[in-house]
Amino acid sequence: MTEFDWKIRGPEVSTCNCNWGCPCQFNSLPTHGNCRAGVAMRIDEGHFGDVKLDGLLWAAMFAWPEAIHLGNGEGLMIIDERADGAQREALLGILSGQTSQPGATMFNVFASTLVTVHEPVFAPINFEVDYDKWTGHFSIPGYIDAHATPIANPITGESHRAKVMLPQGFEYREAEFVSSHTTGTGPVPLDWTDGHGHICEIHMTPNGPVG
Repeated sequence: MTEFDWKIRGPEVSTCNCNWGCPCQFNSLPTHGNCRAGVAMRIDEGHFGDVKLDGLLWAAMFAWPEAIHLGNGEGLMIIDERADGAQREALLGILSGQTSQPGATMFNVFASTLVTVHEPVFAPINFEVDYDKWTGHFSIPGYIDAHATPIANPITGESHRAKVMLPQGFEYREAEFVSSHTTGTGPVPLDWTDGHGHICEIHMTPNGPVG
């Protein structure tokens, strides 16, 4: 494939409808037999060739009828409305997976499982993350509202901390696992409470996560 020069680095909040922990992280089947997910990221530092991406956000909504690797999924990409034409093209190039090495990034892996990719949306994206409290929130009016909070101990109600390291992961190397509450409308409806979530620092190039 053609060599591409891009990098994105910043916080990500990811939510899905599976139980806490997300079986996909361990090559197991989804909790409810299907997978639905919402994810968003703030790019604190990034570029695509000469195009700067610092400060921009992106989000995505996904649905698969069975396990992700069985395919037949659909996806919707949402790009920060503040992005100019070149930045929009750059972000869509990254999210499409076509500018990644095969199997190296979540973008390329997920793209290979989608049969329907809806027309991208350009909209305002609200995004918050707190690494001290391990909470996160992102929303796009008319599309998605997702909240991530610490997993609660069922006896004491106190936060139950859990981190997972994936040395060969295609999304992150280390993430804090949390609980999520997500609702979404539009072409990819989402709706769950007490689902899986994770908060992490994404540092990605066409060759996969860095560090």
